[in-house]
Amino acid sequence: MPRQYKDYYAILGVPRDASEEEIKKAYKKLIKQWHPDLHPENKKQAEEKFKEIQEAYEVLSDPQKRAMYDRFGYVGEHEFSQQTSSTTFEDIFKDFESFFGRDVFDIFFGDRGSAQETQRTARRKVGEDISVTIEIDFAESLSGKQMPIEYDRYEVCEHCHGEGIEPGSGYQTCPRCHGSGMLREERRSIFGIFVSTRTCPTCGGTGRVVKERCHVCGGAGRLKKRVRTVVNIPAGVTDGTRLKVEGGGNAGYDGGAYGDLYVIVRVRPDRRFKRQDDDIYTEITIDYLQAILGTTVRIDLPDGGSTMLRIPAGTQPGTVFRLKGEGAPSLRTAKRGDLYVTVNVRIPEQLSAKEAQLLKEIAREKGIDVS
Repeated sequence: MPRQYKDYYAILGVPRDASEEEIKKAYKKLIKQWHPDLHPENKKQAEEKFKEIQEAYEVLSDPQKRAMYDRFGYVGEHEFSQQTSSTTFEDIFKDFESFFGRDVFDIFFGDRGSAQETQRTARRKVGEDISVTIEIDFAESLSGKQMPIEYDRYEVCEHCHGEGIEPGSGYQTCPRCHGSGMLREERRSIFGIFVSTRTCPTCGGTGRVVKERCHVCGGAGRLKKRVRTVVNIPAGVTDGTRLKVEGGGNAGYDGGAYGDLYVIVRVRPDRRFKRQDDDIYTEITIDYLQAILGTTVRIDLPDGGSTMLRIPAGTQPGTVFRLKGEGAPSLRTAKRGDLYVTVNVRIPEQLSAKEAQLLKEIAREKGIDVS
């Protein structure tokens, strides 16, 4: 008796042209919503729904399985919708390729043990990467700093040590493959019946499943926790720099490694300074008398310090002074760029009577007409 056709797209609530990302998002949402532990009053129905969601995702998340399902309405042991069409020899061989996903001879002479080992390895997945954003001052971006941060991530469940099994519960024979670890698939064609085997996706080829899920993590093998760490921000980072902390991401699945943490550094702007590559630019304003007679002024440095800058007599507005090695350090070589100081000269809008008289006398001596 043929099994009822299952619409996996409807189960996940996505259109038939849904992208891999849309399918993944829908699966994550539904798997949380229908976790049996969240429905103690109707656990059996929730378990069936949970399994149905997993089955749909297993097919639609795999390009080869999805292609086969879209074409035939089933994958492996799942029944397909009845469709009649004219069949040519070319169509038959294309169907073989779509159905088996490999050379037809491998079906009869393939290595079963190798397939089981491949499936076990595939189940061991690395955890997801995490991205966090931090802000630092402009001066801190030049000097570098050790910055503590807090964020949420999934860590290995301490109760079950990441196995997802309630301690002491053990395993039982897989109800899907009955302990063999493999599923048998048949395909009828004008050439006869073709038989192939594949690793059971429920038990991963082991032939057994857990008796009881871990009551702490619900069988996930990991739990979300708030963690604190210290990030080393190197001297010379620019706005938008992306720092990688290996192993700082989420815990993996079935013994998989932790993902990585990516820290995005945002540098708060400083109105006094502008950075271009490793050079920094700033401006100062002096009195016109200082520009004429010369002076020494204190200027701020980008990293928070200060220094004295000698302004020679007769300095013109817009003159640029270069302070070698006072710019930003390079992330690649640690060599510092330069600081460029542009001098603006302030001309008074009003003069005292005495100041005006003195300037007129100077003008007459120089033969300058100021009348």
